[in-house]
Amino acid sequence: MRALFRGLMASLIISILATGCGGGGGGGENSQDAAPETPVTPPSPQPQPPAQTFSISGTITASSSQAVDSDTNDPTRLAVSNDTVALAQIISNPITLGGYINQPGTGAPGQSRESGDLDDYFQVDLLAGQRVTLLVGDFEQADADLFLYDTQGNLLDFSIDSGELESLLIPEDGTFVVNVFAFRGGTNYILAIGAPSFSAQNVATSYPIVPWEAVVTYKEETQQSSTASKSKKMSRNFGLTQRAGGRGRGRLMAMRRGLVNAQHADQRLARAAIQKSHHIRDPDLRARWETLMTIKSLRADPEVSYADPNYQVKIMATPNDEAFPVQWHYPLIGLPEAWDITTGNPSIVAVIDTGILRGHPDLAGQQVEGYDFVRDPDSAGDGDGIDSNPSDPGESFGGGGESFHGTHVAGTVAARGNNREGVAGTAYSAKIMPLRALGKGGAGTSFDVDQAVRFAAGLPNDSGTVPQQRADVINLSLGGSPFSQTTQALYDEVRAVGVLVVAAAGNQASSTLEYPASYEGVISVSAVDIQRRLASYSNTGPAIDVAAPGGDNSVDINGDGYPDGILSTGGTKTSGGGINYVYSFLNGTSMAAPHVAGVLALMKSVNPDLTPADIDALLSDGQLSDDLGPAGRDDQFGHGIINARRAVLAALEASGTSPADSPRLTASASTLNFGTNGTTLELVLRNGGKGDLTLLSLTASPAWLQIESVNVDGAGLGTYQINVDRADLSPGIYTADINAQSDINNLAVRILMSVGYLNAGADVGVLYILLYDPISDEPVAQFASSGSSSGYPFQFSDIVAGEYEVVAGSDADNDLLICDAGEACGAWLTIDQPIRITLDNDMADLDFPVEFLVSLPNLNSQNQSQSQSSAGKLRAGGEEGQRNIKRLSGN
Repeated sequence: MRALFRGLMASLIISILATGCGGGGGGGENSQDAAPETPVTPPSPQPQPPAQTFSISGTITASSSQAVDSDTNDPTRLAVSNDTVALAQIISNPITLGGYINQPGTGAPGQSRESGDLDDYFQVDLLAGQRVTLLVGDFEQADADLFLYDTQGNLLDFSIDSGELESLLIPEDGTFVVNVFAFRGGTNYILAIGAPSFSAQNVATSYPIVPWEAVVTYKEETQQSSTASKSKKMSRNFGLTQRAGGRGRGRLMAMRRGLVNAQHADQRLARAAIQKSHHIRDPDLRARWETLMTIKSLRADPEVSYADPNYQVKIMATPNDEAFPVQWHYPLIGLPEAWDITTGNPSIVAVIDTGILRGHPDLAGQQVEGYDFVRDPDSAGDGDGIDSNPSDPGESFGGGGESFHGTHVAGTVAARGNNREGVAGTAYSAKIMPLRALGKGGAGTSFDVDQAVRFAAGLPNDSGTVPQQRADVINLSLGGSPFSQTTQALYDEVRAVGVLVVAAAGNQASSTLEYPASYEGVISVSAVDIQRRLASYSNTGPAIDVAAPGGDNSVDINGDGYPDGILSTGGTKTSGGGINYVYSFLNGTSMAAPHVAGVLALMKSVNPDLTPADIDALLSDGQLSDDLGPAGRDDQFGHGIINARRAVLAALEASGTSPADSPRLTASASTLNFGTNGTTLELVLRNGGKGDLTLLSLTASPAWLQIESVNVDGAGLGTYQINVDRADLSPGIYTADINAQSDINNLAVRILMSVGYLNAGADVGVLYILLYDPISDEPVAQFASSGSSSGYPFQFSDIVAGEYEVVAGSDADNDLLICDAGEACGAWLTIDQPIRITLDNDMADLDFPVEFLVSLPNLNSQNQSQSQSSAGKLRAGGEEGQRNIKRLSGN
């Protein structure tokens, strides 16, 4: 997604022609009178002044909610064993941890390749209902499992699937040991521990199964391999007896009880895995373990297409979007309350970006016809120039990988809701008009973007066609061009036909006007984090109209075990060229803008007669937002943070409809995580509906938790400061509830705090900071930093003047690629859109965070056999291949 800020400027080619002059009037080579030539000694070359060189320095920070496995494959840091329950590494809670495990002789060369690192054990205090999730980075080549022990080494639970995700639900409060185990190969991984994010029935290992039964489908029989011979082989190797089913379909196979421990290594059961069963005391748990381990072995058999448990089923309520609980950014702007009124039908939002993954399961059926306006075939990357297919083919980022920026933006606008998978969009019943105007590197030209804008508004354009119905809203999560009178005239024309235009303010942390966001008539959106504070990367200035969630991947303030970025639809490419459909966390004003575009789509769905001038008036009057910063409009937040419920009610009232009063007490967060170091966070209580509401009480019982009012009105609504005091508290994880009671409804906010984890977090392993030449697409210098209490300092000296990007990441698997799945990654200012620096003097204080890049798979896919082809499947564990950047060998 590298740099929408590479610019939308047309190319300018300058040619320099050298002209040679020949001498000599009157004479030629045949002249008898020609004087002999006098040798001429060329002048000595003048010494050239040495190239100017400069230095670059800064500090990289990691959140205390992040940690690293103490014995990765990277030899730069000495490994500290965590290979047994007794040597378990102590970690805090909540946590996002990156690690590496491998079977002996697998993985890249490094300190664990030959001997292997089968097990990583972590001791952690957990709460009932918390979920421990393992995201396997290299699941196509490796298999990792997840086990839960008590501190005495008794095995309590396990998740032993063969895919990209393993997950366990914690049954009760206590101190536990979490074990990540390498069943096959070597892989990076992410271990996420936090508040419950998904309901228990959404994870395959939580489903009840019939013990000692499997449903097996064989591959096509050949003349040499009959059904009978297959059955005999299965009976001999796995103790299976067929009970039902038949050729060409699934067969119900019964297993011989107790056979797992007698199976041989050539039947693909790791001996170390079998040894774990010796610690199982519960007979029902042992039956489940034997069943799932046999199925794991069957999936590895070359003659088996699919092997699955025989699941027990019952009548039950079907859960909705799996990852919606992780989308903290929607309650922050009052979206659930707005959805009580409308979900966006029949509005259309044009997303002008890098294109879209049209087959993503959460975007299928959500699109109207679009267009590809990338004119340059080389930049387009799809074999031609302008065409009717707006699909995103992916693009190269720093040595390999793809980004699907437009897919992420489109999902925030209108990913399908209530479809029992993935995420929901802001206006999930609206339609997306995908328009591709950015090609390789996330770059394009202002002319191509203008053509896409014209198409969306139903105006004449270079495609020679217009949509059947023009868009209601246009979203532009891009920038980099200077002011253009031609483009300003275009936006004037777009407004005149009633189309609303929203644009990202930019990610340079600058107050300089950024276009197209700063054009007159375009709604410019700055970004806030989960605490409604201005995001560190967000642009500001006089053109800012409104703020919206843009996220911050470097923290986990809500304690769900995942970074506080914006979760939406995404994708990566497989090694074979297929597409992995994922759900990824990104941050930036590119993520903030589609929240506003979606809210405007909600407004237009209930009042299609709203004009751009109407929206301007409502925004200026404060009817679409909650004020932030100084009273009234300011240069950071504009008119405040968008409020979806208020916006939809304002749209209804503008149509002459007066909705019935429906006051409702809401909070800006359902959980606040103070981690190991935090002492102060903010909580905002507000009326999420229409009508009068009064807060009657706001209480918290433990002495270590205090509440102070900061900016509260006469009804008790507004901003409160929540403080924690760890003095005199014993080590452990502490929880409490803040209870808010109003005259309409009550709510509770969960508080999480850790005490005593002095050595936990703020450590993501050795970071390799690369000075990157964006022209050659290669690193020119590298600095390895092991970190300190103040972060990861770095310095480059004697660097020749020029343009560079600064990228940093860890390399847990030691494959000389940073930013792989399960590895930390960052860039100045953000990894989504690295900012190019012009080095013409010494530069200091280039400070930025790193975070583990996390992508969530579609959990419904976990029930599918893992022996299927990887093409089209969903990937977990940090968007593997999307950011992997080649580092220099050595330190």
